[in-house]
Amino acid sequence: MSLTDAQWAKIEPLLPDRTPKRGGRWRDHRQVIDATAFKYRTGTPWTDLPEHFGPWKGAHNRLRKWAADGTWEKVFTTLLAQAETEGGLDWVVAVDSTIVRAHQHAAGARPKGAPAGEPPDHALGRSRGGLTTKIHLAADSRCRPLAFVLTPGQAGDAPAFTQVMARLRVPRPIGRPRTTPDAVLADKAYSSRAIRTHLRRRGIRTVIPQPSDQVAHRKRLGRQGGRPPAFDRTAYKQRNIVERCINKLKQWRGLATRYDKTATIYLAGLHLAAIFIWSAQ
Repeated sequence: MSLTDAQWAKIEPLLPDRTPKRGGRWRDHRQVIDATAFKYRTGTPWTDLPEHFGPWKGAHNRLRKWAADGTWEKVFTTLLAQAETEGGLDWVVAVDSTIVRAHQHAAGARPKGAPAGEPPDHALGRSRGGLTTKIHLAADSRCRPLAFVLTPGQAGDAPAFTQVMARLRVPRPIGRPRTTPDAVLADKAYSSRAIRTHLRRRGIRTVIPQPSDQVAHRKRLGRQGGRPPAFDRTAYKQRNIVERCINKLKQWRGLATRYDKTATIYLAGLHLAAIFIWSAQ
C-alpha cells in the first residue's frame, strides 16, 4: 500500500522539515511512510522490506522518532481538525474495543527507560490464550477512527471508556478544541451508572442498552428502582460503525497481530493506519 498523490498532498505540509537541526538531510518522507505502511499492511519483518523502499533501519528509526515526539498523533489530529473545519466530521460517535493477539516477539521489553507515557506493562496481558492487547477506540458515522487507548487484553471495556472520551479532542480554528459528541453509541458492556452519569453531565445523548441483569434488578426494586434509562433503538442501529472501523484497521496484518514490543510503537502503527483512512476521504 502506497500513498496516492492526493493523500500525499494532504499529509506533506504536516510533516517535519526534512533538514533536522543536527546531521544531514533526511530520506524522502513519502518513501519512509510507504515503507512503514507496507510493513504494517503485510505484517512482514522489518528486515524483509523490499529493496525499493531503501534501508529498513531508516524507516524503523523514523517510526520510533515520530512515535516518541508525537508526530504521528499530531498528523492524525490535524487531519481530524481539517475534516471538522470542512464540515466532514459527524459527531455521532460509537465506542467499542477489540482484542489482538500479540506475537511472542512483542514480549520482553523492559519498562525501565521506556518513552514518556509508556505503560509499565506495555499494554500486554497474559491469559490462557497467550499474550494479548486490547484496543479501545471511538469512530464517527463514516467508520473512521477518532481516538485510541491501549490496555492489556484482559482489561474491561467500561473502565477505559472515560480514557477514550478524554482522547477525543479535535482542534478548531477559533476557540477550544471540540471534545463533546452529540451522541455516544455503545453496547451493553458500557451500561453502567458511572458512564451514564459522565455522559449526562457533559450533555451527551446516551445510546446504550441495558443488559438483562440490570433490567431485572431494577424491576425487583419496584418504584425504588426508578425509571429505565432512555434508549433510542433506531439510533442504536448505527453502532456497527465502530465494528466496521475495527475491520478496516485489522486489514493491516501488522495491527491485527501485534509484533511491536512497546505500546508507543504499536499505537504509532494505529495512527498511521488512521492517517491513511482520513487522508483518503
